[in-house]
Amino acid sequence: MIDFILNPNNSKVLSVELLDYLLEQFPLGESVLHGKDHWMRVLQNGRILSKETGANLNVVELFAILHDCKRDNDDYDLEHGRKAAEYIKEIRSNWLNINEVETELLIEACKFHSDGLIEGDITVQTCWDSDRLDLGRVGIYPSPERLCTEPAKRKEVIELAYRRSIGQVI
Repeated sequence: MIDFILNPNNSKVLSVELLDYLLEQFPLGESVLHGKDHWMRVLQNGRILSKETGANLNVVELFAILHDCKRDNDDYDLEHGRKAAEYIKEIRSNWLNINEVETELLIEACKFHSDGLIEGDITVQTCWDSDRLDLGRVGIYPSPERLCTEPAKRKEVIELAYRRSIGQVI
């Protein structure tokens, strides 16, 4: 399934090689809370939302696999978003096929994704919502008040994402 999701025909910026590279250096290894499965659900949420928000899909897709890639633990890691933002600068030239504007949006989305903000560029908001819609994995039902975009706030979008996050929908 991951090969299909990351197939070059499905994405301009994602590849199995990039995912493997990130997973090799991922401090939490096979974490069920912040690892590969979470990244894939955030990717799916982001693709769904982007169709309606008009967000930059390159940024949304890369956010999905980068936003938690520098987490030190599954509990409270206040700096993980900022570490991911710095990491983007390190790997951009070798791994990320995005322009300067996309890079800045990706850095902002990663840096502040767990700060509870809701204001920002529509692409950044879409990134944040794609992550927040996967809160069911930690026992939290997403609240529309903490989401940024109108599509993400819709009851049916929240419910489907929640069910996916707890393993009820593939």
